[in-house]
Amino acid sequence: MHDEILRALPAPSCAYVYDTAALRARAAMVRQALPGSASFLYAVKANGNPAVIAALASVCDGLEVASGGELSLAVAAGAKRIVFGGPGKTDAELAAAVAAGALINVESVHELRRLASLAPAPPSVCLRVNRPGGGLQGSHTMTGTPTPFGIEESQLALAMQVPGVDVIGFHLHAVSNNVDGVAHAAFVRDSLDWSVQTARELGFSLRVVNVGGGLGVDYLNTTSMDLSPLRDVIVPPGIDLVFEPGRFLAADAGVYAATVLDIKTTHGRTFAVLRGGTHHFRLPAAWGYSHPFTVVPVDTWPHPYPRPSVTDCLVDAVGELCTPRDVLTRGQHVESLRAGDILVFGRAGAYGWDISHHEFLRHDPPSFIIV
Repeated sequence: MHDEILRALPAPSCAYVYDTAALRARAAMVRQALPGSASFLYAVKANGNPAVIAALASVCDGLEVASGGELSLAVAAGAKRIVFGGPGKTDAELAAAVAAGALINVESVHELRRLASLAPAPPSVCLRVNRPGGGLQGSHTMTGTPTPFGIEESQLALAMQVPGVDVIGFHLHAVSNNVDGVAHAAFVRDSLDWSVQTARELGFSLRVVNVGGGLGVDYLNTTSMDLSPLRDVIVPPGIDLVFEPGRFLAADAGVYAATVLDIKTTHGRTFAVLRGGTHHFRLPAAWGYSHPFTVVPVDTWPHPYPRPSVTDCLVDAVGELCTPRDVLTRGQHVESLRAGDILVFGRAGAYGWDISHHEFLRHDPPSFIIV
């Protein structure tokens, strides 16, 4: 992807490349796969680069945010609709969300009371619920287990007694990075059924069922989650079914690339040491997997000393940090690799730079290239 752009960077290079056409194409694909009446918002937490947000704000139904900083980005991007979630909202963030006209996913009875005391008029809210069971497999479970997320089902009646708010629905995000489309469709159907029944029991008019994100990406191959089972979900009349994908929209629209600074063999393992690492792209280390890479050959070698190289061997791609945990890939086979070549890590457009520990050792940040 964009090899010539990477070769043209000053060496040694380190860069993220984000493809806005790929972002828009992915959003169009998601829209076609969802029930015709459903809404979908981009979850800004996946990648908060302003160019990425602007591209997706132009083609999605809105943006989902989880902080005051993300709220400001969404407002600046001209989002058609904003939903604000997350378990640790400050009073200032709640007030800013109300002022921006955001729909707030409330995480606790206490937060509901705080919001009611801050808002000049009763704001519309969805109650985020930590339902028993969860119902999906993924990398991070949000519900059906003790977590900071959402209101326990037994406390919903108490939440409905809080004056000064207008409860219009439920937020039921359950898991991160599920890759089973059939299971996801079953989860959405169950969420709709549960929401209709529970709203009836609580005595309010149900207008929104937000099933969150969780549409997953398998980083070890190039296949994509099959969303087609979602198309057959039947949405009851008068209900806005909301999806909030982040990773699924952004991952394949970005790559992380870094020049090989050194190649060395120590105690039987061969290491490609990069101008970069987990302080830029933390996800492989955080999740404990080896992220595949491709090699962009760079034939120029302007130095008077020999060029380190290997052929037909297994290589660990590691970073420039002073820790043995700065590892992006272990044991990937390469036909040929030289110092000065560029390693490109695909599917890096989501939860890459945004979740990484940038300040450790204070290395220069990567370049950000928007195409």
